Amino acid sequence: MGLDTNKGKRAGIDLDNVNQELLDEDLVTTFSTSDIEKVVKHRNTMPKSKLIVTAFIAFITIGFSVFQIYTAGFGTLPSWQHRAVHVTLALLIVYCLYPSNKEKGFRAIEVIPVLIMIGLLAYVIFSYPGPELRQGAPNNMDMFIATVLIVFLLVGTNRTTGKAMPIIALLFLIYIFVGRYFPGILSHQGFRYTKMVDQMFNGTVGIFGTPAYVSSTVLTLYVIWGIFLIRGGAGKFFTDLAIALTGRMTGGPAMSAVVSSAMVGSITGNGAANVAITGSFTIPLMKKIGYRPEFAGAVEAVASQGGNIMPPIMGAAAFIMAEYLGIPYIRVAAGAAIPAIFYFLIAGILIYLQARKRNLKGLSKEEVPKVSKVLKEGFYNFIPIVFIVWVLVLGYSPMKAGFWAIFITIGLSYIKKETRLSFLDILECLEKGAKTSVPVVMACATAGIVVGSISLTGLGIRFSRFAIELAAGRQIILLIMIMISSIILGMGMPVSSAYIILAILGVPPLVGMGVEPLAAHMFVFYFGVISGLTPPVAITAYTAAGIAGSDPMKTGILSVLIGAGGFLLPYMFVYNPELLLISDSVINIILVCTQTIIACGAFAVFAQGYLCTKLNYIERGGFLLSSLMLVDGNLYTSSAALFVLTIVILVNYKRFRKDGQVFVDVKL
Repeated sequence: MGLDTNKGKRAGIDLDNVNQELLDEDLVTTFSTSDIEKVVKHRNTMPKSKLIVTAFIAFITIGFSVFQIYTAGFGTLPSWQHRAVHVTLALLIVYCLYPSNKEKGFRAIEVIPVLIMIGLLAYVIFSYPGPELRQGAPNNMDMFIATVLIVFLLVGTNRTTGKAMPIIALLFLIYIFVGRYFPGILSHQGFRYTKMVDQMFNGTVGIFGTPAYVSSTVLTLYVIWGIFLIRGGAGKFFTDLAIALTGRMTGGPAMSAVVSSAMVGSITGNGAANVAITGSFTIPLMKKIGYRPEFAGAVEAVASQGGNIMPPIMGAAAFIMAEYLGIPYIRVAAGAAIPAIFYFLIAGILIYLQARKRNLKGLSKEEVPKVSKVLKEGFYNFIPIVFIVWVLVLGYSPMKAGFWAIFITIGLSYIKKETRLSFLDILECLEKGAKTSVPVVMACATAGIVVGSISLTGLGIRFSRFAIELAAGRQIILLIMIMISSIILGMGMPVSSAYIILAILGVPPLVGMGVEPLAAHMFVFYFGVISGLTPPVAITAYTAAGIAGSDPMKTGILSVLIGAGGFLLPYMFVYNPELLLISDSVINIILVCTQTIIACGAFAVFAQGYLCTKLNYIERGGFLLSSLMLVDGNLYTSSAALFVLTIVILVNYKRFRKDGQVFVDVKL
């Protein structure tokens, strides 16, 4: 599917500098020409079969989005039925959009799974409340429908998100039946097929569990809103604002990438998609002033992936977290704010030091727009975001906030002629919203299989006990174990899917060892996010490498270095929950934030290996030691850390004054 260059530029994207193939795969849901528009313009020349398929896809995708918006504003269906309709309708879209052979496209054979999905959708609509009433005693029809659903769900997830998630889900399904043959903590009594079906299909624990609930109520709704917001010019505004604020600084374009990606990423909640949106502009700018392609791609990847932890939206995982914790979503967003700022602070310091090391300048005055001008022309793009936060603070549901935010965003688009949304534009956004949502819906539904399996077999409780025993009562050992597990399990999976699994397996042992529940959830969440940057499977980093024209593996390695703050911060808010605003004392929060700023700065200097001049091994070790000593917030270790930090800073400065400033073009 081709791209409308004019529309891309109108949305703030310089499409001439973007890898076309990458955009076709990842951003078609946002910036492609509308299928509706194609039907209208080319109905006389388009082959009849293609016309029918295109019209049908447009009908079901728009219908999916309308269903989500309508139920958000006027009430959902009964719980099981609402989730089932949501998942099966998403499956229908998947089998229309993702054929078995990408090269050959939609063929006659693809009609068979589409018809099966239509039948499955009809069943969950018209059979209700039968399946739910039969929970505990599923009949033969339940067995058949559940089997069809599981098979097509796993295949659909493979087509939309890759192999990692369906393989993990399949292994957990097998584990239900053969667990009796496993040793130690993995052993359980084993269950019959009937019990598995009852767990996965008839109730709201498996496929239609908490992840599907969040997906069917708020997640998809906010994805649709994000499409309207970006389509209405917010993407261009945030990028322009970031450049206006930071463009003339040392390493300005890289700083702009961090700021713009943080703002856009907080809305999209998708690191790879965010790279394609903002990176098409920021990466060429970084390369223009002298950054190597690998470094430019890594900066954009780190900033874009960090959008998952930046309030107020934070993607799907934050909504799921609020549901697991049983607290308002605004509380999760508020707690995440300070660590997110520090994450980008560390990245910013690293970028600044890299620019100084290589004597890179910012953009010229002529290349940077005025802040006042940018704000004057586009300040209204903040209104929907502010509205959502305000409504959530007042205690209204995220569904109501998202519902009204969509209509406010549409209304605001009429302020400027170039962003004005016509009727066809609105239909396009609805269509693209559905297309963007379905991969996450698949991931959430498939994650439900994992959650249901863990719940049925009792693996979560046994794993928790085992992890605590293995750590021998030492919290730091348990934290390191959970960190490594989180990074490995998160590789190749969407953040939301990774978080769901980690929340079930990793959070209970952390809470059992005294970690605050919110801090425990944030801990595994952060490392699930970091896994998107960590080779060998670093999806966001590899996406950025495609735009930068750089080596994917080198870009991934540099992403880990620049995103090093993501490894430090989770430990800091575990030992200092004040960072998550878990404290009644404002003074304590301020003191902890000050301590964290110092630790972040020291860690960034260590990671970059440069301050006033290049660090030697002893100086670099001193910065690392001081940053780690500041983690637990102990008065004595913090005092010792400040002493060590003062010494290494003075030593480095003395060498700088003696030798003169040396800019070192080092390949990191």
